[in-house]
Amino acid sequence: MIAHLQGKLVEKNPTEVVIDCGGVGYQVNISLHTFSLIPNSENIKLYTHLQIKEDAHTLYGFAEKSEREIFRMLLSVSGIGAGIARTMLSSIEPKQIINAIASGDVAVIQSIKGIGNKTAQRVILDLKEKVLKLYDLDEVSVVQNNRNRDEALSALEVLGFVRKASEKVVEKIVKDDPEATVETIIKRALKNL
Repeated sequence: MIAHLQGKLVEKNPTEVVIDCGGVGYQVNISLHTFSLIPNSENIKLYTHLQIKEDAHTLYGFAEKSEREIFRMLLSVSGIGAGIARTMLSSIEPKQIINAIASGDVAVIQSIKGIGNKTAQRVILDLKEKVLKLYDLDEVSVVQNNRNRDEALSALEVLGFVRKASEKVVEKIVKDDPEATVETIIKRALKNL
């Protein structure tokens, strides 16, 4: 019903914003990913998803259309509500969610707070085909990149680096050079850690 909101940013918190559109203030729930992308300028535009329940009409806002699409895909999975979908998008980057689903990486999805093993498996089972087709991904390349990334992360952990810090560096390396070997990823990561 409401596809997007464009107006004056009145309030900005990590979990919600208030946007004034023609004198009406809309409270919009957001993910941390969207929070990091919202500029501190006065005028903003968010793509929205309106959820209507018996007791509430809730707006969810996204800085990118692609994040809204992932949110809607996640909602289609049994056992995943708007709260968990938003937590997923706040915990890891939307691209990481897509790659984890495409490669069947249960561990990445299960690492998100509130997601158990069964739910993680259901997300992959329900969305894998859709994700591969929609994002035109080649299953083999995604799995290979993930394997190199995972091996590099494990090696860095053994070397004593904190996993969170290593993940950020390794993700950037893999994003810049998807064909990077495990050795290349580790060498470049060591320069940046």
